[in-house]
Order: sequence, then structure tokens, then C-alpha cells
Amino acid sequence: MIWEAWLTLAVVTLAVLVLTRDLISPAVAFMAAVVVLLVAGVVTPAEAFQGFSNPAPITVAALYVLARAVEKSGALHPIVRATLGTAKSVRGALARMTVPVAAASAFVNNTPIIAMLSPQIGEWADRRGDSASRYLMPLSFAAILGGMTTLIGTSTNIVVSGLLEADGYEPFTMFELTRTALPMALAGLVITILASPRLLPDRLPPRQEARTGGRSFSVRMIIEPGGPLDGLRMDEAWSALPKGATMVYFERDGEGAGQPHPDTVLGGGDFLTMLGDTDVVLKLHDVSGLASSQQPHLPFEFRSARHAYFEAVIAPESRLVGKSLIDIRFLARYQATVVAIHRAGEPVHGHLAKAPLKPGDTLMVIADQGFGERWRGRNDFLLVSRLGAPAPPLSPKAVIVLAVAAAIVLGAAFQLLPILHLSLLGALALVVFGILSPNEAKDAIDFDVIVVIGAAFGLAAAVTSSGLGEGTATLVADTLGGLGPQGAMAGIIIITVTLSSIITNNAAAALVLPIAMSTAADFGIGARAAAVAVALSASASFMTPIAYQTNLMVYGPGGYHFGDYARLGTPLTLLVMAALIVVTTTG
Repeated sequence: MIWEAWLTLAVVTLAVLVLTRDLISPAVAFMAAVVVLLVAGVVTPAEAFQGFSNPAPITVAALYVLARAVEKSGALHPIVRATLGTAKSVRGALARMTVPVAAASAFVNNTPIIAMLSPQIGEWADRRGDSASRYLMPLSFAAILGGMTTLIGTSTNIVVSGLLEADGYEPFTMFELTRTALPMALAGLVITILASPRLLPDRLPPRQEARTGGRSFSVRMIIEPGGPLDGLRMDEAWSALPKGATMVYFERDGEGAGQPHPDTVLGGGDFLTMLGDTDVVLKLHDVSGLASSQQPHLPFEFRSARHAYFEAVIAPESRLVGKSLIDIRFLARYQATVVAIHRAGEPVHGHLAKAPLKPGDTLMVIADQGFGERWRGRNDFLLVSRLGAPAPPLSPKAVIVLAVAAAIVLGAAFQLLPILHLSLLGALALVVFGILSPNEAKDAIDFDVIVVIGAAFGLAAAVTSSGLGEGTATLVADTLGGLGPQGAMAGIIIITVTLSSIITNNAAAALVLPIAMSTAADFGIGARAAAVAVALSASASFMTPIAYQTNLMVYGPGGYHFGDYARLGTPLTLLVMAALIVVTTTG
């Protein structure tokens, strides 16, 4: 390879490494990579920024507006009714949940679907004496499978379609991917429904899990001086605590901190870090002689009707990642107070306000009633749900939203207009009809995703023009060519799945597509078949919670551990890979 190819490889590798360590956001990483390659002369300005004039990012932005209108209007409310049924068995309940979610995800961005259903399923499972962990991961996987089946089901399909168009090919039609993806999605749903009760860890109901380190929040409490607990031994104070509470950490000014001991005599001002589910955390605030360490920051009369408790899941690109609540000045910035933190797989010891936060951490906050509306859909939180809130009502304007969505789908299916035109007309109609205000439409767009898509086109151009794509294709052919076209495409699909597990699936698809096209040409495989393989394998985001945003949205609320995703995700990933190898080499 020439020096341009080596430089492109080094820049792309560095960007991937930076992203795996969560040092900077994907948008910054990929734009920085494009700028370096532009300055080095690997790509021209037109090549570097061609993505921002391509229909793909504009189409994705318009579809974000549609998704926000669907969420706001409650147009998904019928799905909630269809999902939360009275099935007696876990598999019966999974069938009721996953099928409508997969169907809806084929036409609507799956993020609002999971955002709305996740808290409702948590409440429903709790009423059944069941664990939400049985249902939330399969729900996310169903949304991913459904999104693979149409052009607008996931932004990755739109990105690959845009890259095809930029290379002089016809873009994907609305249902071009359906012939390949629908059988895979149906088979994936069957595997999910039948296998998840066996493959997912057998979680206990939430109140019991709190005593075994499962779905538990860490909360820091203080012994009130002169209160009923002041002067009691630790084991004596235990009887005053709600059932399900677990002490994990003890702090006393001047004497350091450590594990609690039954003979320790509690004194006013001592701090206790405790574990418990949401009900336990709320009850701890009612124990006489015990107060939240955040008491000075709690609103006066915080039990009033003006305030409510919320769960907020931290997004990977959130400004909170790597910072503590003190660093970010959480109260001033969000007008809310964090009273507890849930981190999957480990308790948060010590001063909660000083602990660096991680993607997927779930914060229990107390705030005014408008907290959810202010921060839902922003980049800081993947999911904001009010504890105990009922399902959102169905707005009279939901009919208009559904009509706009249907017009986009049918118009694209019958090729009346390009998907770009239809999605922009749909977004404009939603504002004109008053479903969303202009500001709401603007806030609905995840501009970080749009920047990543635009930059990914520039990186794809660099991979092609530098010769890196052709060189990598030659390496794949030399390594796996002895296995024929099946071996070569297996290599491409494995690379795509691996990349999409550690960086965004849009970026993975854009980086691998030039390599796939060169490899396909070497083995007599059609260019469109290779593009379909890249699009669908990039969407096979089942192996880790960080592989896709809906996986991370249910990570904290489900009480999952990182490795839980591979249990159910492995058979689904193998299914997609095997199906794509067969389809691309025999079609």
C-alpha cells in the first residue's frame, strides 16, 4: 500500500481506539479524522465533506422529527396496550411484546419506542412479581431486528443507500432489504422468544434482587444528630430500615471509611451507603433519624405534588460521562437532585456526588414535574422516565402523525418521490399542523449522529481513494480466498459486526463498504448484495450494551451485567452472519 493508505489506516485506527476508551464523542473523533486526512491531502474538500450534501444525513434528521412527533402524540399508545397483556408464561409475554415492537420499528425510529415501553414494562413486571430483566433486552433486540427490514427502519440502511448513490449506483428502495432481512428478523424473534428464558440470567423480583446485588441503587444517607438512630449499634439500627435495604459502606469524619460492622455504634453525622431497589430508596427517605446526604440540595417540601421522582439513564455522549455530580454542578444545570445511582454489576461506594459517572448509569432524581419534558430526547440522557407514571395519553393529533408516517412509507414504496423529499415534506407538515413547534423539531434532531454520518462519508472516501479499501480486500482474498466467495464475505461480515460492536454502526458501515465492494468484485459477487450484507451486519448490534443505543437504554433499568448481552446476542449474531453469507454468495 502507498503512504496515503497507511496514513488512512493509522487515522481510522486511532479514531476507533479513542472511541473504545470513551475519550471523546464519536462526532468529534470522526470529524477530527476527516480534517487530518483533508490536511494531509488524502481527500479533497469535496470528498471530505460530501456526506453533508448527501441525502442520507438530511433524511435521518427529518425522520428524527417524525419520531419525536410519534412519541409526543402518543401514537405508540396502541403498542403499549398490545404489548402489556395478561400472558401467563414468560414466552407468551415475550411474544406479545416483541412482535408489535419489531413491526413498529420497521417504520419508526426505535429509540422512542423503547423509551416509552421500558418504564411501562418495568412497572408491569413488578406488579406480576416478575423481573423486568426477562423482557427489556429481548425488547431491544426485537426493535433492532424490526429496524433492519426497511430502508427507514434504521439510519444505517439510509447511510449505506446514500453511499451507494454517491458511488453511482441506484439507492435502496423502501422494501429492497425486506426480502433478505424479514426472514432473518422472523427467525431472530423466534430465537429471542424461545431462548431468552434459558439464556438470560434467572433474575429475582426487584425487591429480592436488592438483597443479592441485582437491580439496586446506591444511596448515601446520614445519621441525624440526636435522632432515634444516634447511639444505636449497627445491628440494632437494622430493624428500623425497610426490608430489602443493604448496607455496603460506612463513613465517619476523622475515622475514615470501610465496610459496616454489626457492633459499630452509630453517631450523628455518620454516613451510610446503602443498596436497594426504587421502593427501598424511597422508603429510606421516610426513616426517622435518617436523611439523604443530598438533603441540603433537595427542594423544600419535596414530597409535594409539585415534585416527582425520575430515572435517567446516562448516554454515551453525555457531558456527565467521566465527571462527578459535583464537577458538572448537577443541581444548577438540571434543576434536579440525584438521590441514588444504579450501576450494573457493582455498587457505587463512598460519596455518590464525587463518583465519576459512566454510560448506562441510572440516576434516581427528584425534580419538578417538568424535568422529563425538559430532558427527554436530549443527548445527556438516553432515557428519562417518571417513576410510577401511567402510559402517555393518546393525543387527538396522533391521527395526523400516523397519516404523515403512512404517506412517507407509501410514497417511498410506490416511488412517488425520493425518500429525502418525502421525509422533509413530512417533517414540515408536522410543524405546520402544530404537532411540534419549530424549536421542538430542532431539538428532536440528534446532531451528533448527523455529524457522524456526514464525517463517515469522508472517511469512506479516504478508504477508497487512498487504496486502503483495495489493499484490505486483497488481504481478505489472500487470507480467506481459499474458502471461496463464502469465506471472503464471512471475513467482511465479521469485520463489520466487530466494528459495530465498538463504534457506531453508521460509521462501521461506511468504513467497511468500500472494502466490501472491492472484495465482492474480486469474487464475482454483486455490488448491491455486498451493500446489503454490510448494512444488515452493521445493524446486528446484539453482543454488547454499547453496541446500540436501545441496548444501553435498557442496561440500567434491566439490572443487566455487561456479559449478559452476549448470552442472547451470540445466537442472533450467528444467525444474521450465516444468513448473509448464504444470500450474498448464492443470490
